[in-house]
Amino acid sequence: MNESLTNDGQVPQAGAKNGMFRSLHIPNFRRYYLGQLISLNGTWMHSVAQAWLVYRLTGSSFMLGLVTFCNLAPVLLLSLVAGVAADRFNRRKMLIAVHSFAMLQALLLAALTITDTVEPWHIVVLATVLGAARAFEVPARHALIGEIIPREQLSNAIGLSSSTFNAARFVGPAIAGALVAWWGEGPVFLVNALSFSAILFALIGMRLEKRPNDAAGEPIGAHLIEGLRFAAGHAQIRGGLLMLGMVSMMSSAITVLMPVFAAETHAGGSQLMGVMMSAMGAGALLGALRLAARPSGEGLERVIGWAAFGLAVAACVFSTLHVLWLTLPVLVLVGYGHTTAAASANAMIQLHTDDALRGRVMSIFSMIFLGLMPVGSLLGGWAAEHVGASATITSFGLACGLASSLYLWSLYKPARADRQSASVGGQSHVNR
Repeated sequence: MNESLTNDGQVPQAGAKNGMFRSLHIPNFRRYYLGQLISLNGTWMHSVAQAWLVYRLTGSSFMLGLVTFCNLAPVLLLSLVAGVAADRFNRRKMLIAVHSFAMLQALLLAALTITDTVEPWHIVVLATVLGAARAFEVPARHALIGEIIPREQLSNAIGLSSSTFNAARFVGPAIAGALVAWWGEGPVFLVNALSFSAILFALIGMRLEKRPNDAAGEPIGAHLIEGLRFAAGHAQIRGGLLMLGMVSMMSSAITVLMPVFAAETHAGGSQLMGVMMSAMGAGALLGALRLAARPSGEGLERVIGWAAFGLAVAACVFSTLHVLWLTLPVLVLVGYGHTTAAASANAMIQLHTDDALRGRVMSIFSMIFLGLMPVGSLLGGWAAEHVGASATITSFGLACGLASSLYLWSLYKPARADRQSASVGGQSHVNR
């Protein structure tokens, strides 16, 4: 694995590798972190404004689910090919191209909304286009972090990277809710477009060593199958990915139905929806920082299981509450469980993956994590139309709780077997 260079071409000294923010001593990661911190606030503002625009135009839970489905379904279809591209081509240049494309998409949606010519089908098409860009962005982004960060600091860097996402998740929705109420959705989309300049400047300013590409001449199909075979054959990665899929569907169902809970359960508007989304973001930020504070990547499998179980319990409680001051703390727990499970799975998988396979394995991660979100969103929107939002989230929570219980049982089963064997061995020794 290549180590990131400082501005004068030197590897950071070991003394800089202590503390929660130790990865920020690496110049390339520091540039990336600050650029993402700005850009992701715009992304979350865009997401909240888009959801409210859809609900304002249609009043339909199903349409909320459909737009989210279209935004994330391309990840399910294109991620594996994107992972091959991330391993074969320059990851930094891929990200520059993808973020530039996303900026243009946001500008177009802003223009349509500000001129009051936007229609639901416009949002569906542009959400699909953005989803295609995201399919290539996610594996390249995760792989780039693994490329610029030494392995011993990888879990810290992933925790900090997740903290940028979730700090934005905390701040962005609250700002978006207020801006939508004051100015409408169009200016929010424009702010998002402008925010992409921060991450573009960060990527352009990076200095990276040239990465060896031993598989450049291999067929794409063989390259892809190699990554799938590795992930399927690795027990820890396989289990983490399966748990990740359940967490993804659970959280996406809650997120897509948030306008319904804000408007119908708590009699609020876009500002309240922003506050509720921010509560989830606050918990998610705490989860990301907790991962960054861990001294090492040991024991992440158990963290994944318990976080997913906590998410399931919090979701079931959230679905039954009608008092706002009780709902907000529970949403903090929902966000904490979601991000702790997802970021821990990210770190655990990357720690078990070599750099040559990182893009492909992380494309499987993104295909499951983001690709199953549209399934959860569409299913959640459809179910809410028939049985109500509360019953829908309760059902998702019970399913997530069952899955996490089975996952934890599989983790602790070997330890129980070892204790039983030791007990039997000790008893045999006494009998003799």
